[in-house]
Amino acid sequence: MDRLLDSLFPSAENIPETWRLGAPLEQRDYLVNGELKRWDGPLATVRSPVWLKEGTEERQVLLGSAPLLDADTALTALDAAVQAYDKGRGAWPNMRVAERIQHVETFLARMREQRQAVVKLLMWEIGKNLKDSEKEFDRTCDYIVDTINALKDLDRRSSRFELEQGTLGQIRRAPLGVALCMGPYNYPLNETFTTLIPALIMGNTVVFKPAKFGVLLIRPLLEAFRDSFPPGVINVIYGRGRETVSALMASGKVDVFAFIGTHKAASDLKKLHPRPHRLRAALGLDAKNPGIVLPQVDLDNAVEEAVTGALSFNGQRCTALKILFVHEDVVEAFLDKFQRKLAALKPGMPWEPGVALTPLPEPGKVDYLDGLVADAKAKGAQVLNEGGGHSRGSFFYPALLYPVNHDMRVYHEEQFGPLVPVVPYRDLQTVIDYVLDSDYGQQLSLFGNDPATIGSLVDTFANQVGRININAQCQRGPDTYPFNGRKNSAEGTLSVHDALRVFSIRTLVATRFQEANKALISEIIRNRQSSFLTTDYIF
Repeated sequence: MDRLLDSLFPSAENIPETWRLGAPLEQRDYLVNGELKRWDGPLATVRSPVWLKEGTEERQVLLGSAPLLDADTALTALDAAVQAYDKGRGAWPNMRVAERIQHVETFLARMREQRQAVVKLLMWEIGKNLKDSEKEFDRTCDYIVDTINALKDLDRRSSRFELEQGTLGQIRRAPLGVALCMGPYNYPLNETFTTLIPALIMGNTVVFKPAKFGVLLIRPLLEAFRDSFPPGVINVIYGRGRETVSALMASGKVDVFAFIGTHKAASDLKKLHPRPHRLRAALGLDAKNPGIVLPQVDLDNAVEEAVTGALSFNGQRCTALKILFVHEDVVEAFLDKFQRKLAALKPGMPWEPGVALTPLPEPGKVDYLDGLVADAKAKGAQVLNEGGGHSRGSFFYPALLYPVNHDMRVYHEEQFGPLVPVVPYRDLQTVIDYVLDSDYGQQLSLFGNDPATIGSLVDTFANQVGRININAQCQRGPDTYPFNGRKNSAEGTLSVHDALRVFSIRTLVATRFQEANKALISEIIRNRQSSFLTTDYIF
């Protein structure tokens, strides 16, 4: 392990030319009201999780800097969004659906031109490997296409009139107002755009604040945002959330709050809004997803899914398997197979072929994980895998902890990193009680092949979590499926289909079914005197 860690970080000349960095990027631009503004105030230093060898030492790479906007500057972005929405009378919320789609398609074409620049920054800023960085970019583009198609389908179904009990009506979806969109650092592009794009395409105006890590990778897209949408429709700000976002929420001018992060942060921000009953929220929050391995099980599949589920992107996913419950009859064989699979995962730099384990972007994360391991060991657990828990700089080699019990911090806390706690159990009720008593309810995974047991557990857990995975790891996709959670894990449901509804409201135009009214409606539609009342069919 010492030799591995000694050779982990490269020297600058050993980096492939395609992925080498130039000079640090001093970003002072932010987007307000269709203009790239220059910030002349303080900047936040942006460092990479990657360290480089310089002689006999290793130094963390300085990527650049980003604006630390103050509250007053952030409020100018909010005011631009408020003005563009204009209490629902603005050009964007009143634009025909087909025209808004054209703006989003223009943006998508411009975004695709920046693929390599964004992928490179994904690797350098958050340590995501090349394959997953490319996948995140491409999946985000696919999500935009799927959103456009879903809106076309929704609009087609809304283009007809309905007649009920003598009342003629047309039901269409209308925007909610000004949306504040904030994404997480582990998926700073994809998870952010799963709220940002639906909010825009439904006619809302948006203030967007990038994640705390992965902040520079939005810079290549600023011109695309500026050129693809009318002024004020999309505004991009930077800075510390406690200063900028707190001011936005306290203003009472935010109508929709889309946030992915911790439930504590979401609660604190929501409390700042002076009219919380008028605030629509779409929140993706904490999770402590358990994997439950039953005694009758395909052990090879369970191990394969558990290793990927627990350690993909170093376990830095809300959908990661955060704790494994393994029946005593199979736990020894499970742990043996798990260790062999874990040992085959390649550590290295994000651009290296086949790399699965990379440095961690969050400052202080290695120390936090060290603390969880020390606590578990002090209370009876062991690190089973060779080298588990060893670290160098921002890199932490995964630790398989066993046996874990309820007295240990890692049993309760969401580690959000490469720690794999395994709890042995004999009585299945122990596992059931864990799920029932948990503050979190995003997903869980069941591994087993006994129909009676699996069927019973599905019924037990269906009202506890948002998704039950059978013989598969927890995950978000496919994006057409609902993504939500219970308890402290989420508010609202997101998917290609659901997100369009989250950021809009059904509005009904109705009239008595009488000749004069029919003639009036027909003339409005025929002469295209309303953008809302329409029978247009979008192909």
